[in-house]
Parts: sequence; structure tokens; C-alpha cells
Amino acid sequence: MQKQIKIRVYPDGRIEAQTLGIKGKKCMKYIKDIEDLTGAKTYKSEFTNEYYEIESVNDTAFKEEYQQNGY
Repeated sequence: MQKQIKIRVYPDGRIEAQTLGIKGKKCMKYIKDIEDLTGAKTYKSEFTNEYYEIESVNDTAFKEEYQQNGY
């Protein structure tokens, strides 16, 4: 899944943000960036299942680069 951030701004000024496709605690960095950009502060957080997942690394590209460099 492509990494996305959904942001919803309500008429009362409340901002709701949701990260999609970002696994583990990395999502918190994006929420911090949204706070910095908007001047808002997190009032409540709900974690999705993705928060508890570990992002897999595509080690095929790493192996190919490693072999090309003669290691």
C-alpha cells in the first residue's frame, strides 16, 4: 500500500489526521509534522493495526547492490 496521510479539517477548526500504509511508530513522526505545519496539538490518538506491525524491508535490492560492489 502506498503511504498516505488523510487530513480532515472541520468547521470548528478541529483537525483529524490518519496515516495509511505507514507501519510501526514511524506514523508518529508524520503526525508531529502535521502538528508543526498547522500549529495544532494532538488531543487524542487511536492506533490502527498498522501501528503494531513491523515494516518489511525489501532486501533483494540490497543484495543486488552488495553483489555489484564486489562484497
